[in-house]
Amino acid sequence: MKKDVFEEFKWRGLVYDYTEGLPELLAKEKVTAYIGFDPTSDSLQVGNLLTLIGLARLQQFGHTPIAVAGGGTGMVGDPSGKSHERQLFSQGEVEANVEAIQVQLARFLDFEVKSNPAQIRNNASWLMPLSMMGFLRDVGKHFTVNYMMAKDSVKSRLQGEEGISYTEFSYMLLQAYDFLYLFDHDQCKLQAGGSDQWGNITAGIELIRRAIRSGDGKSSLIVSPKCPRLIEAMECYHYPESANTPGELPQKDGLYDHPIDALRYFFVNHARGGDKIVMRSY
Repeated sequence: MKKDVFEEFKWRGLVYDYTEGLPELLAKEKVTAYIGFDPTSDSLQVGNLLTLIGLARLQQFGHTPIAVAGGGTGMVGDPSGKSHERQLFSQGEVEANVEAIQVQLARFLDFEVKSNPAQIRNNASWLMPLSMMGFLRDVGKHFTVNYMMAKDSVKSRLQGEEGISYTEFSYMLLQAYDFLYLFDHDQCKLQAGGSDQWGNITAGIELIRRAIRSGDGKSSLIVSPKCPRLIEAMECYHYPESANTPGELPQKDGLYDHPIDALRYFFVNHARGGDKIVMRSY
């Protein structure tokens, strides 16, 4: 094991991109970090494994992890990595999926350690009470349409036949608000995620910086958070949509929930990146 978590991620080939100053921050401070998991089904997918193990590894190095179950953002759907509109779920379906994946998230994190216990949060608790007018005034005013259209997740959809709905177009702002909320309430300085999340993550940084400058943020921290795209997603271009597409990959519950079955699946599918998951996770 390396001396700090950033070196550990580099050694495992997991550092895809990061903001300036991140290695120094992780070396000198114990930070609170979060990763979001949207409830697109009643089970986490194999594509979630790298980021989830990365969150657990941050905790092993003394940092405090927050796993955010997207009970709010899951009502909208992330356009990142998708060529067409996501299926919208009912509130009841989303709540049932959140309950199921929270159980799975709990298997990877330590909630009993006294120094840096993990947390699981449901972003529905802060997103659902928002009023539309308040959200547009307090969050929407910090982003231009030009800024949002320049993001890869939006740009790729605009170039496609189906385009993008206003619902999915606004997803970036919801995830940005997640970061601002956790920054204000939990002093969370770090958001990590798959390589397809860079646009959403940097939107969160931008919102925090603008909110602090305008006095909208409640946090008294002076230094802007350092926020990376720490963990590279599995090479999603080998898949019809992405590593998180329900049905394309085995779920952690069900047929492949035994470790031997999982290892067999990864190595049989080594050409699609399965062997890299094993090497980078364990």
